[in-house]
Amino acid sequence: MDAIVKKLETFATKPPLPVTERPSQTEVESAVNTLLRWIGEDPSREGLLDTPKRVAKAYREMFSGYDKDPADELGRTFEEVAGFDDMVLIRDITFHSHCEHHMVPIIGKAHVGYLPDGKVVGLSKVARVVEIFAQRLQTQEAMTAQIAGTIQDVLNPRGVAVIIEAEHMCMAMRGIRMQGSSTLTSTFTGTFRDHPEEQVRFMTLLRAGAKG
Repeated sequence: MDAIVKKLETFATKPPLPVTERPSQTEVESAVNTLLRWIGEDPSREGLLDTPKRVAKAYREMFSGYDKDPADELGRTFEEVAGFDDMVLIRDITFHSHCEHHMVPIIGKAHVGYLPDGKVVGLSKVARVVEIFAQRLQTQEAMTAQIAGTIQDVLNPRGVAVIIEAEHMCMAMRGIRMQGSSTLTSTFTGTFRDHPEEQVRFMTLLRAGAKG
């Protein structure tokens, strides 16, 4: 796991560069037209006339994470926290992403905790880190490690804990069509990784909040 997190930290702090230059709006709309014809539709019928334009606009929004650096969201920190140095836990950060294998939705929640080492960050900034990574083609395993790696690398806390639970539409809509199943992934760094009791405390607080 350490090797995986280490490998992903570099990727996490800087958005990946496109392999090629982005196509034009016209090229994107033409590609959507091709897909419509491929599935058996008639792109010229009234209900589909503006679909290529709408799809291009939707994709620009849903995959806007490629244009943003998650590390920037953690740039402003606060050191005057009245000596607080215990766990910060942000539960139930909802997100929508897309799997990189079939480009269908992943819908889930992220739970992020960290142990500050002299500085904390605004709670909404952690949620923004989750959102930025979600707005890229993803695997749940990679996204979990990317979030933890970015927070660890930028804030340098004593440890980071990330748990993601999500439903994958590639399982619900195709293949085995198993609806309602969820996948759980976790990544722990620093104190959370080295001291199992801190993992237990993280999970205890997570469950306590869920019951509340």
